[in-house]
Order: sequence, then C-alpha cells, then structure tokens
Amino acid sequence: MADEVTPDPAQASMHVMIDERDLKTHYSNAYRIHATADEVIVDLGFNMPDPNPRQGAAQQTPGLLLKITDRVILNYVNAKRLALSLQQLIKRYEQQFGELPTQQGRPPAR
Repeated sequence: MADEVTPDPAQASMHVMIDERDLKTHYSNAYRIHATADEVIVDLGFNMPDPNPRQGAAQQTPGLLLKITDRVILNYVNAKRLALSLQQLIKRYEQQFGELPTQQGRPPAR
C-alpha cells in the first residue's frame, strides 16, 4: 500500500508516496558497521550460538555465529539523520520504560 507523508514543514507542498508492496521484514539482533570516505555500510544479521562448534581445545570456549542477512549503504548525511532519529526514538522509550543497558548479555529491565 502507498501512504502519503509530508517530510517536514519546510517542504509542506511536497508529498512523498511510500510503496511498501515489496517490503520484506527480517529480524536482526546484531550489526556490523563499515565505512568508506563516502559511505556508511551497516550489515544486519542474527547472532546465535555456533551450530557446528569446533572440536578440540576451543571446545571449552563457546562460539557465536553472526549470519549477515541484510546490508544498508548510506551516505553520511543520511547516516546522521538515521542516528538522530534513533536517538530520539530511544530517548522517548527510556522516558517511558527506563534506561536501557548497553552492556551485552543483560536483558532490559522492565
């Protein structure tokens, strides 16, 4: 379906049509970021215990598998806009539900 949105008040006369007919949804619990002089590359994926652990000395150390499923390539302007939007979203969430931990392995307190 196409939705009609107005991006910002300065461009009130411009309408953007959003076509979500080919939208695919993927769950991601991990990311990896790369950068070039012109672009920010964000790989999204699923972090899980290694289904095929190696035999031998490394057997005592549990392994993780990061399966990359999607890649987003942004220019720096759009990367900054995304970062600001995510910051605002998280700020509103934390105001409502409390501060989110940033340490790995700790689920958010509810």
